Amino acid sequence: MSAAKRLFDCLAAYARADDPLTAATNFIALVVVANQPFYPLYLRLFVGADAGVSLLTFISTPFFLAVPILARRASLLGRAMLPVVGLVNTFFCAKVFGQASGVELFLCPCAMIAGMSFRAEERKVLLLILGLAFGGFLALHNRYGAPLHLFTDEEYSRFLSMNAVSVGALIGLVAMQYSSALAAPNSSGTSGDSSQARGR
Repeated sequence: MSAAKRLFDCLAAYARADDPLTAATNFIALVVVANQPFYPLYLRLFVGADAGVSLLTFISTPFFLAVPILARRASLLGRAMLPVVGLVNTFFCAKVFGQASGVELFLCPCAMIAGMSFRAEERKVLLLILGLAFGGFLALHNRYGAPLHLFTDEEYSRFLSMNAVSVGALIGLVAMQYSSALAAPNSSGTSGDSSQARGR
């Protein structure tokens, strides 16, 4: 138990930030990192064999893990990095697994993270990220080409269900984290980002 507590304390310290919105973003990024190693296992249990292509999803792990590091240097950039990496990873996985897998559903929590993690004066960044999400979907949907591994129709049906449940759980987590962050005393401050960037 002491080892588990030490690990939890290390992760909490790694995700900690003075700005509540940044802390929420860091926490969500680490939850994604913690769940990524289990994704191949979920595929094998609930969908079927994937010939190892699910291991390609680990390519994005270092980028999610780097979110708190960047956020310590510049809160705004750290908060922007999470949805951007999520978008790129979603489009990449749609190519790897095929559009029928329903992995494009993860665009929804990516857009939600962008919508909830930026303040009014940061709206240009929000609109840019939402533009990337919408523009990427329009440009790539039905144009991914053949997936790296083709599943059967029945497997794709299970794949879609699995991803839908995962997306629902992630949206719930995002809602809880940012609603708590927005209720924090300094969540509406406008000087938090610049002061953090200078102070660290």
